[in-house]
Amino acid sequence: MHVLVTGGAGFIGSHLVERLLADGHTVTVLDDLSGGRRENLAPVGDHPRLRLIVGDVTDPAALGAAFEGVELVFHLAAVVGIPRVLADPLRMIRVNVGGTERVLEACAARGVPVCVASSSEVYGKGIRWPAAEDDDLRLGPPTVPRWAYAVSKLLDEHLALAWARRGLSVRVVRYFNVYGPRADPQGYGYVIARFMEQAWRGEPLTVYGDGRQTRSFIYVEDAVEGTLRAGVLPAAAGHVLNIGHPEEISILALAEKVRAITGRSVPIRFLPLAEVYGPDFEEVPRRVPDVSKARALLGFEARVTLDEGLQRTWEWWQACQRV
Repeated sequence: MHVLVTGGAGFIGSHLVERLLADGHTVTVLDDLSGGRRENLAPVGDHPRLRLIVGDVTDPAALGAAFEGVELVFHLAAVVGIPRVLADPLRMIRVNVGGTERVLEACAARGVPVCVASSSEVYGKGIRWPAAEDDDLRLGPPTVPRWAYAVSKLLDEHLALAWARRGLSVRVVRYFNVYGPRADPQGYGYVIARFMEQAWRGEPLTVYGDGRQTRSFIYVEDAVEGTLRAGVLPAAAGHVLNIGHPEEISILALAEKVRAITGRSVPIRFLPLAEVYGPDFEEVPRRVPDVSKARALLGFEARVTLDEGLQRTWEWWQACQRV
């Protein structure tokens, strides 16, 4: 097929593009390179079946050019990463919501199926864990900028499902902390990327808060597999699907794993959240997915263990830093 990947020069997007090309598809990437990088697409080189359009998903002209001949869309373009979200919440809302609205309208006008990327952030503070796709959500107040990102992604889901009710073939994937090669210390997957960068430099690993907050992490190769299945399998149409790993770990234990895997005897430094993100920031003590729906509808399960994924990421990080 001819596939469009918005945000295809980003962390997850570039891995998705690489897989699509390896599977024989023709790929168009639309990315404004504000978070993504051309270097992320370097592994595929000057591929004859790859076209890169540098443009904004909110720009009708750029979207029109990107949609030429397209048969399937993966919409990953967004402003992501807590530092970028807090730096400019208004831009984040405009890109995340306005961009998704325009992509969905373009898909509907052309009858092109679409897979929309969302985030585990929509669960907010959570009602219960592990969290399933149909569980109730509990967000914080609008006076706390962090929740603007969660609301933007939740509105993206509502837009996608509203178009599904009008007949558009659409599905939503909720990512739970994707990590791996090309992760950006300032963007998506930034916790592990930051630890890797600090370990490489011989700096203390900074743990925010007391480190007892828990998360689950999915290696990017697995996240791409789940995304592809969601995008092409008819059973996924009209559904929201958690794409994550059920293994849960505290951030402190994660830092200790990174120290062990990297072999760097660096200390762990604790920083108050208020010192990092300001006095209004709210942290989530726990976040872990219920993955039974993805298993049932997609036959998908994450296979890369955290230890294996961290080892692969560290090997890439060392090779990257030496170039």
